[in-house]
Amino acid sequence: MRGCKRGDLAVSPSAGGAITRLACLHAQEKRIEIDDLLRKAGLSRNQIEDSHIWFEMRKQIKFLNLIAEAIGDDCLGFHLSQKFELRMAGLLYYVPASSDSLGEALRRLARYSSIVNEGIKLTFRGGKSIGLTFEYVGVPRHSDQHQVEFWIAALVRACRQITNRNLAAQRVSFAHRRVPVSEMNSFFGCEVSFGADGDEVSFPGTFEDVPIINADPYLNGILIKFCDEALAHRKIHRSSFGLRVENEIALLLPHGKAQAGEVARKLNLSKRTLVRQLAAEGLTFARVLQPLRSDLAKRHLSDPDLSISKIAWLLGYQDVSAFSNAFKRWTGKAPRNMRRKIE
Repeated sequence: MRGCKRGDLAVSPSAGGAITRLACLHAQEKRIEIDDLLRKAGLSRNQIEDSHIWFEMRKQIKFLNLIAEAIGDDCLGFHLSQKFELRMAGLLYYVPASSDSLGEALRRLARYSSIVNEGIKLTFRGGKSIGLTFEYVGVPRHSDQHQVEFWIAALVRACRQITNRNLAAQRVSFAHRRVPVSEMNSFFGCEVSFGADGDEVSFPGTFEDVPIINADPYLNGILIKFCDEALAHRKIHRSSFGLRVENEIALLLPHGKAQAGEVARKLNLSKRTLVRQLAAEGLTFARVLQPLRSDLAKRHLSDPDLSISKIAWLLGYQDVSAFSNAFKRWTGKAPRNMRRKIE
């Protein structure tokens, strides 16, 4: 499928592609040949060179994974977030940068985030702490790592820049799993949590009224009007029900609670309604669960720091033998044999 320009009807959620273009430049600096990687991700140089072209978010995620592997940088998204010009985010930078306070800036980021990425929904949380939660829409959350680490780190950088304060986050959590990274803890100013129930960044509630140094209510009013018009003309993408179920299962697996009844409860549905809505998409609960487990198993096996028993637990199995038997059914290979092949 060609890249989606703003306003085109996309098969899946699209993104403006800023991080993809940054990754390309970074790879070229490392003397990595990107044409083959672009092809594998379903992208082209023309899409990279035309900044007006949007990408399917799935393809962007795949390309970032390929670049990270080629470079050998498991923290690619985080590292890219540290050195790009924040104004490249366009409206998503200038709207909060012209707001009155940090709380107002975060609220407006939540409202207008889909202007640059349709696949992630931001929600503002207030109270004793203020911050944003990230929810994937129309895209499987478990496939991503670099994009979400990029945006949360870039968001914290932006908050510090527009307030001219070295703000320390109160909480930063990611749904994906990885070995803790000390440089992330140092950057965010708190211990980053991985394998959490969701993706989130928050600051102490006392930061809500921290002023923005270049607040400009007149400019802000103009930008908000422009953003509201852009949102009004945007075709809202709604996630398939199967993907919503998959994303809930991914969070429940390590807790051993990935059953249809528990997923239905998380989605505020009855079990019968969940089964019916899956059937409307030609799915069953098992047909969502099994491919997800298989995909996650292969991903976890590529991590040498995860033991086979740990992987079995992460996938919701009570013991290694149950996991091994299931994995053999999926792939025809034992987990240890697959790990040796990957290595």
